[in-house]
Amino acid sequence: MLFHWFLAAIHLLAFAMGLWGVLTRGTALSRLAAGTAQVRSVLVADNVWGISAGILLITGLMRAFGGYEKGTDYYLHQPLFHLKMTLFVIILLLELAPMITLIKWRIALGRGASVDLGRAKLFARISHIEALLMMLMVIAATGMARGVAFG
Repeated sequence: MLFHWFLAAIHLLAFAMGLWGVLTRGTALSRLAAGTAQVRSVLVADNVWGISAGILLITGLMRAFGGYEKGTDYYLHQPLFHLKMTLFVIILLLELAPMITLIKWRIALGRGASVDLGRAKLFARISHIEALLMMLMVIAATGMARGVAFG
């Protein structure tokens, strides 16, 4: 029982860490587009966002399919779980372009080259949309935890 609690706590803390990371990245990208922030602050926030995403994925899979929570059957038949997973997939799809670009930025900076900031404003908007989708995931998760059912 203690491990179940620990796993749930880590999962929820990863949501908080991820929300901070993606919002901070978006804000830093907005400032970068205006020429007032440094690229490294974007990359630090992106690291936090990426680490939290990994933790969310691992703990979420363990909780849903590892026998630590209500059981796989519960989740697979819970509409809010399907909503949460749909939001997760949307976030992953939105994240592809920023992730690839920021990896290229890291490589360029490692080589001492400059980075192309042309899409910074777009990636700032994407980051803020991802933050909103994360908040919707938390709302769906709280409904699942309370056994909210539709139908």
